[in-house]
Amino acid sequence: MIAMNGTVIRYPHFKSNFVNPRHVEVWLPSGYSEGKYYPVLYMHDGQNLFFENDAYAGITWQIDPVLSNLIQTKKVPSTIVVGIWNDGDRRYADYLPQRPFTELSDREKANITPYLNGNPVQSDSYLKFLVSELKPFIDQTYPTLSERAHTKIMGSSMGGLISAYAVCEYPDVFSGAGCVSTNWISLPAVMARYMEEKLPKPQHHRFYFDYGTLGLDAFYEPHQMQVDKVMESIGYTQSEDWVTRKFEGADHNEAAWQERVHIPLEFLLKMN
Repeated sequence: MIAMNGTVIRYPHFKSNFVNPRHVEVWLPSGYSEGKYYPVLYMHDGQNLFFENDAYAGITWQIDPVLSNLIQTKKVPSTIVVGIWNDGDRRYADYLPQRPFTELSDREKANITPYLNGNPVQSDSYLKFLVSELKPFIDQTYPTLSERAHTKIMGSSMGGLISAYAVCEYPDVFSGAGCVSTNWISLPAVMARYMEEKLPKPQHHRFYFDYGTLGLDAFYEPHQMQVDKVMESIGYTQSEDWVTRKFEGADHNEAAWQERVHIPLEFLLKMN
């Protein structure tokens, strides 16, 4: 499949022993060569990355032209992107961090039960799929730099939550998380407490957080401030290995994320 820039290869209904099959798309940048090795960025909600016909409300993140521009201007290295489609009604169950969820009160669990659509929380299984099935396939199929330093993960809203959770659960696999409009309100204070215990030490990891001021994003600031305090207490330094950005007037949707996606991409992928 020819994208606006580069090439997208789709693996339909990629099978897993841990979660339901779902499409996986691999974006190869312009000039891709099997004689070169590439860092890899794994992104959730893969159907919203490249093609308008697949994307929610027909609006994509335009990852291909945005990342191509960053590569051409030498702000980031040439990078492979792996877009993992969500599983529709099971999206929330796949992306809700499982260990923090178990710390919620019964009342708090009841508040978010409707969003699970009758499915059990299975983010630990989703991460096993990424780490033990999908990543090995990508590393065997493409010339990747498979080490932690060259492997990042990113998503928006619930995809932001699962990205932060992925780095905390697998700090030897992922060296950076891009958490755009992170849906902290799904796990009030328990996610911050979990991160305080599980965050890897700085120097070898990067975290990017942001939020807008409209729609769901209007509720995120106090929760993000809690997480920022945790980042500081662990020893992360703003603008070096951690960034939090507030975007006035930005809503909780693909159009807003498309407009600013170059910022987390550059921060996460820039060379050390």
